[in-house]
Amino acid sequence: MRPSQSLLLGLSGPELTPEEFALFRDVQPGGFILFTRNLVSALQTRQLTDTLRQLCDHTPFIGIDNEGGRVWRTSPFLPSPPSARQLRIKGDPRIIAEVGWATGQMLAMLGINLNLAPVLDIDHHPQAENSLNGRCWGEGDQEVINHAGTFNRWQRRQGILGCAKHFPGGGQAQADPHHGLPSTSVSIDELQRQDLVPYTALMPELDAIMVSHIHFSRIDENNLPASLSRNIIQGLLRDRLGFDQHLVLTDDLDMGAIQQTYGTPDAARLAIEAGGDLVLLCHEFMEARESLASLEKLSHPILHDVSCRLDKARSRLRTPSPYEEDQLAALASKISQINQEFPSESDGPDAESSTPSPVEDY
Repeated sequence: MRPSQSLLLGLSGPELTPEEFALFRDVQPGGFILFTRNLVSALQTRQLTDTLRQLCDHTPFIGIDNEGGRVWRTSPFLPSPPSARQLRIKGDPRIIAEVGWATGQMLAMLGINLNLAPVLDIDHHPQAENSLNGRCWGEGDQEVINHAGTFNRWQRRQGILGCAKHFPGGGQAQADPHHGLPSTSVSIDELQRQDLVPYTALMPELDAIMVSHIHFSRIDENNLPASLSRNIIQGLLRDRLGFDQHLVLTDDLDMGAIQQTYGTPDAARLAIEAGGDLVLLCHEFMEARESLASLEKLSHPILHDVSCRLDKARSRLRTPSPYEEDQLAALASKISQINQEFPSESDGPDAESSTPSPVEDY
């Protein structure tokens, strides 16, 4: 396996620059991650994803964050459905299933095959103005299982791989002034009582899990964030919980605290050594060769295990749906109809005053 298969790279705009085209053709990354900066219209997005597939000698993962609510990358041309919080307050599984179905249908038509959703964090502090505000499916584990499970089930039925996040649970983390990363002192036993329950319950239906940059001080004695921690990825997620044959992604390694503390290339190597499969380079992707050089230091057994998991995930990818403007318009109309049953975001608990997600405006 080429170590570059572990790279999931961002793009600068709605079209590839000559430099990006040359880099991607040469490096052959495992896939790409799209943000609002890359999306102008539905047709342009499909043309972009077609280009990305054509320049790869394998089927690339093409990912996006389309959770609903304020995290909905296709908002320039497709209406965002209600947020996870709004949907779980309504508590209608039929509507949640329709949102998951429509999300999957739209992404498949755009040529996207991996949605970095659903969020499985438990909303421990529903009144807090933090980056998870409005994005959690419940204040308890069973609520998250019921609602996030329904959304994920229906997007997957449209051929979209789902990715649960942010393992092992970010609802209790607080900012840590010492190293800039969020931190919590909860133990594994405390996590298993509630935060890990949605992961274990939904594990048979999860294609991938994204690991957070939160530092769990009582779990990793080396002061590593979860995304780089072998204790958490290999020890807890893979060995203890049994998530051994599916994909594990890091959160964005270009986030400032990771760059400044470890450097992106070393962080990429640490993440794969810890048991991960794909590392996200969302901003400084033109420096991908530096991270690739670091990944080339990985041992053959590690690369073999990663290769097996990547191949297994790729075997579940479908050929993109035919692009049909009328069908896409009908899906957008369906979401708009659903939105009419919910209060405006500006009037509700997910108002714009909420602290943004670190990648919300990419």
